[in-house]
Amino acid sequence: MRCRRKSGRGFTLIEVLVAMTIAAVALMAAIRATGSLAVGSAELRSRTLAQWSAENRLAQIRIAREWPNLGRRQYDCSQAAVVLVCREDVYPTPNPLFRRVEVAVYTEDGSFRLARLVGFSTRLP
Repeated sequence: MRCRRKSGRGFTLIEVLVAMTIAAVALMAAIRATGSLAVGSAELRSRTLAQWSAENRLAQIRIAREWPNLGRRQYDCSQAAVVLVCREDVYPTPNPLFRRVEVAVYTEDGSFRLARLVGFSTRLP
């Protein structure tokens, strides 16, 4: 009687461990990439809302033909449940019929500037 030798049809323990390690590393990289995308998306949203707040203020000055007082003014300019703080600086120009208006938008604690726009206000004679 002849003895038949069975060919190995399974995986060894080391092969299984190597495959699981490779899968774990790939999953960790995917999770990290997803986290980075979420943070980037939140920052982009905040910067977009901050830009809109600054644009709204400069448009308001133009439409209402405001002649803002010189100096600095700070006010809440939150949008879409994102707390934002606007700082408006008004400077004189060499032409007395113009004033330079800078609107900077900061995070809630005022530590990080998200947007900054510069515009001009005119006084019609």
